[in-house]
Amino acid sequence: MFPCMGERVAVITDIHANLPALQAALDRIDALGIEHIYCGGDLVGYGPHPNQVCALIQERGIPTIYGNYDYAIARDEDDCGCAYVTPHDRELGQRSVAWTLAHTDGLAKDFMRELPFDLHFPVGAVDAHLVHGSPRKVNEYLFEDKPARLYERLAAGENDDVLVFGHTHKPWVHEFGGVLFVNCGSVGKPKDGDPRGAFAVLRATGSSVEVAIERVAYDAAAVADEVRSRGLPAEYAEKLLAAA
Repeated sequence: MFPCMGERVAVITDIHANLPALQAALDRIDALGIEHIYCGGDLVGYGPHPNQVCALIQERGIPTIYGNYDYAIARDEDDCGCAYVTPHDRELGQRSVAWTLAHTDGLAKDFMRELPFDLHFPVGAVDAHLVHGSPRKVNEYLFEDKPARLYERLAAGENDDVLVFGHTHKPWVHEFGGVLFVNCGSVGKPKDGDPRGAFAVLRATGSSVEVAIERVAYDAAAVADEVRSRGLPAEYAEKLLAAA
């Protein structure tokens, strides 16, 4: 547990090697005057800047956990633990993994290899638990429309008041069983129809927490052009612009 660090905390996640989106999110956090930032992982994958993203996170000293993509790339594994709907999606995913393995340097892999599975931190007097997918598994998808009984079971096993996560790239906030569930969305690869980067701001209000999902614009078209020019699947460039 980190010592008490004030009333507002920003949580970023799912950057996916998109340096301009990360820079835009950090600039917005700085403009909001928020000093304490945590990162929910998936620093790499799909995007063209794996080394630069890892270096910036490390330079800023942001406490970070690993995502499923980070875990695989750091260990030179060719399975990122992603879920694919169709064989075509799997083919695109494997191309992305292969590209990321080939273009992520040793310093970035060393950094990701040392990241923990989860973190606990305070938001004022309230304790929060940060995971990438779920407390049970790094690549479990906690979508908003899953049955309430799933979240009630997770809440029953949770020791903290707030559970913060990502992985689905679709932000949502809801309370189940006395635990506030916060999906931060994705900084670098949104999938909710809004191409702007997303992150969460948690603000202490006495014995509870209020959550705002912040959106930040960046030059997604320029990153999409770079995705195409660097040999990554062109469909990933298109999804950056459509955010679906």
